[in-house]
Amino acid sequence: MSNTVRDPRKILVTSALPSANGSIHLGHMLEYVQTDIWVRFQKSRGQQCHYVCADDAHGTAIMLRAEQEGISPEALIDRVSREHQNDFATFGVSFDNYHSTHAEENRYFSELIYTRLREKGHIATRDIEQMYDPLKGIFLADRFIKGTCPKCHADGQYGDNCEACGTIYTPAELINPVSAISGATPEVRSSTHYFFKLPDFADFLQGWINDGHVQPSIRNKLMEWFESGFNEWDISRDAPYFGFEIPDAPGKFFYVWLDAPIGYLASFKNLCEREGLNFDEYWQEGSDAEVYHFIGKDIVYFHALFWPAMLRGANLRTPTAINCHGFVTVNGAKMSKSRGTFIKASTYAEQLNPEYLRYYFAAKLTAGIDDLDLNLDDFAQRVNADLVGKVVNIASRCAGFVKKLGDSKLSAACAEPEMLARFVAAGDEIADHYEAREFSRAMRCIMTLADEANTYIADAEPWVLAKQEGKQQQVLDICSVGINLFRQLMVYLAPVVPAMAEGARAFMKLDSLDWDSRQQPLLNHSIAKFKPLMTRVENDRIVAMIDASKEDLVEEQKLKETPRGPLADNPIAEQINVDDFAKLDLRVVRIVKAEYVEGADKLLQLTLDLGGETRNVFAGIRSAYAPEALEGRLTVMVANLAPRKMRFGVSEGMVLAAGGGSVENDGIYLLSPDSGAEPGQRVS
Repeated sequence: MSNTVRDPRKILVTSALPSANGSIHLGHMLEYVQTDIWVRFQKSRGQQCHYVCADDAHGTAIMLRAEQEGISPEALIDRVSREHQNDFATFGVSFDNYHSTHAEENRYFSELIYTRLREKGHIATRDIEQMYDPLKGIFLADRFIKGTCPKCHADGQYGDNCEACGTIYTPAELINPVSAISGATPEVRSSTHYFFKLPDFADFLQGWINDGHVQPSIRNKLMEWFESGFNEWDISRDAPYFGFEIPDAPGKFFYVWLDAPIGYLASFKNLCEREGLNFDEYWQEGSDAEVYHFIGKDIVYFHALFWPAMLRGANLRTPTAINCHGFVTVNGAKMSKSRGTFIKASTYAEQLNPEYLRYYFAAKLTAGIDDLDLNLDDFAQRVNADLVGKVVNIASRCAGFVKKLGDSKLSAACAEPEMLARFVAAGDEIADHYEAREFSRAMRCIMTLADEANTYIADAEPWVLAKQEGKQQQVLDICSVGINLFRQLMVYLAPVVPAMAEGARAFMKLDSLDWDSRQQPLLNHSIAKFKPLMTRVENDRIVAMIDASKEDLVEEQKLKETPRGPLADNPIAEQINVDDFAKLDLRVVRIVKAEYVEGADKLLQLTLDLGGETRNVFAGIRSAYAPEALEGRLTVMVANLAPRKMRFGVSEGMVLAAGGGSVENDGIYLLSPDSGAEPGQRVS
């Protein structure tokens, strides 16, 4: 049955907001690719579909990271936003708007929803006791407290559960708890907090969940929470906190998870203001527009309970559906930094075509929440066999004959109208699979068609006929059919591999590869010179990606392993003699330029003036210094250290720094010579 819709649907689509506290990795990218494919399909079908997202920019972790880097939280989130948007663009994820939760639109809607909830009696206040860091002067979330597990006595466990034995507990139950931020012993202090009365919405939520807004497996999980009963939700945090202050509550801030989903509204409002869209048509109660959230299964509690309850209480519409997906594993195991399978999006893109991954994800994605395994051998084989060996092969086989025998113009009539009609009709089933997020089924249908097209060409053997007298028109007819079949396949694949599809569109000189464009055959139609649309996945590039990911880990570990604490916990290294020390050529240098290193969380790239000579050095000091604070400064370098080739370039030496003396002071400090020193002077 056809899914063709004559009146465009009004559709708003969101993905979960990535945290401004970290890089995008392949586990994240699954969600954005899945969402982008679905959005591109809807737009191809002519729907009025908008895709918005934003960085999740608030919270204690972001505040602390900015402090560690010596920059403002605003500077941090601006920089990370640029990095995130670059990664998304590299992978072909095309947002209609990408915003930030630290935006005035988000402040407005957070206050609006909170005020409406408060006026209806859905906000409560009461005093609670919390762990407090007396050195940093902040209340500590559970993840910022460490200690010894009260059950199995494993050291270094967080304040909510033990990773060794799985026991769940409160921070107060930890043995010898310490602040993971400063190392101080936390104190128990009382503070007034604000709570959203989630139990008020139990009946509404039960009906909403049972009304098909979530997948069946998610519905079953949510019902377990219903059976155990709801608690009121703490939506406030005490200053200092990077976020929005709660109206009429000085020193109290909205918890990050309150304003994060409200970021969907804020980003869409920002788009509406820019493009003249009507916000209320999508978000008012009773709206006939459709709203879809794509999220990971780990954050369903917030999206399928708190979020619809907040919207309901604020007189706003609730989502049409919340579409959950599973996690990404690599080679059958959890992503691992030590094995090089915890892969950043930028690290992948340095070695491999992002459209390989888009296709592989599509070939394995279903509407369920099962984890998706990125098996790297299967990844290479499937991409090479399907995209290169089946789809691109059709065009590459036929294009040359069309150019030679038809002067780059297809035949005026279709030699296989029934076959072409079957390919066109198959689009209805493929569309149904896309709509239902059963991408793997759609890919199987498309590759079945590709097999049929290749079989047709192989059986017709145009390369044999071309050598026979008087068979030129027959060869042109066969290859014209091949190009028409290829065109059908690219219409169906365009949501998955948009860059490849754009190359195919240019090759076939088409205005569009939109879904309905497939209905009319290409007859007496000119094509351009064929250029390779997709090359094979090479195994050495996969190996290089894994090696680069391991290198990312090495750079991270350098800082993590910087000794901290007093000498008792930081013993002097093995003794060396004067001759050993004399081998070091220590020189005064001036930092001429300092820059962030794209794709590296810990490094700065330094251009050093060695007194008439410049050196390029990568230094793991990003957590302690902003680049602008270093330029013009004198420091000391090991000038005769052998150059080290890194994936970011060659490091031609090492600057000297002191790292961490105690848990209260775990900074990194560049060595600085006294005033009067000159670049190039030897340090002795």
